[in-house]
Amino acid sequence: MSKPKILKGITWNHSRGFTSMVATAQRFTELNPDVEIVWEKRSLQQFADMSIQQLAERYDLLVIDHPWAGFAAGTKSILPLDEYLSKEYMADQAANTVGRSHESYNFNGNQWALAIDAATPVASSRPDLLAKLQVNLPKNFKDVLALADRGLVGAALIPIDTIMSYYMFCCAVGEEPFASETEVISKENGIKALQLFKTLADKIDRSFFDKNPIQVYETMVNTDTTAYCPFAYGYSNYSRDGYAKNLLHFHDLVALEEGQENMKTSLGGTGLAISSSSKYIAEAVAYTDFVGNPHTQEYLFFDNGGQPGHLKAWESEHSNGASHNYFKNTLPALQRAYLRPRYHGHMHFQDHAGDVVRDYLLKGGDEQQVLDKLNQLYIESRK
Repeated sequence: MSKPKILKGITWNHSRGFTSMVATAQRFTELNPDVEIVWEKRSLQQFADMSIQQLAERYDLLVIDHPWAGFAAGTKSILPLDEYLSKEYMADQAANTVGRSHESYNFNGNQWALAIDAATPVASSRPDLLAKLQVNLPKNFKDVLALADRGLVGAALIPIDTIMSYYMFCCAVGEEPFASETEVISKENGIKALQLFKTLADKIDRSFFDKNPIQVYETMVNTDTTAYCPFAYGYSNYSRDGYAKNLLHFHDLVALEEGQENMKTSLGGTGLAISSSSKYIAEAVAYTDFVGNPHTQEYLFFDNGGQPGHLKAWESEHSNGASHNYFKNTLPALQRAYLRPRYHGHMHFQDHAGDVVRDYLLKGGDEQQVLDKLNQLYIESRK
């Protein structure tokens, strides 16, 4: 018997990102005994930081973040999947996208990854704590502030999450960022969004300035200090019975003011990409096809901790029944989520802008200076 072809993949170190991929790889090998896929993992921060070009030199399969799409198009370090997967398959993926997830990996007319995982910041709560305190879920930003005054609110406020949330506040005051090529947002709305964000940040325990979404959820499920989080990238794992010590429920965002549309957050999620330097491209394509298949997404991928990227899995009774309706409850937030820029240099902006906003939230300062720094980073990134 000949030796199996071994493909290496890289993902991130949470059940949502790792065990789902390991399970699909195991099943794929059972169906294709001549192929073995070995998944490795990196931290969430490394996942955001490391260049896909470096990773594509070492791995056959990559789980990536969509702002890398422009970089991928410029460097050709990963394969344009529309040239390898069938037209019918790609049409199904486009028709069953969760929000703009599928589109987020499309750049310069090519599809650089398959949206196997969909996410955006959503609200979450400890239903048992709210019931014990006889507190209702907030309906608007004023309600969130009132809950924060009682010390019951947490949020992910490390730099990357802070800049994503700043985009949300920009949208809330009526202007999507990056409409101009010279400034992130107009002065008036930019200042308004900063001040609004700071109003809430000032009421949140300082420890949250060092927490990513996973750490926020771990705090919520393992202590009784935080009953509500108004926005953090959703993780359906925490809404499944038995995953953690305590259960979280997930919800759509609140409206900024009563009568307005609920707030709009920055689309996240992950995509499955294939290195253009892989020796086993046919096998990598077959595996990618398998992972993105609606049946795999709804059952094998979801059942092993994954958060699907296919709409059929989001609307399914199976996945909703096992997650206290995580998917049905948060789908509206995904459907209206804001799509970040993906041009070749944007990662430079994303890597540094969060520090500027987080610094302001922690220490205060002149909002105009904050906007000036953001605009300077933006102009640099476009070069």
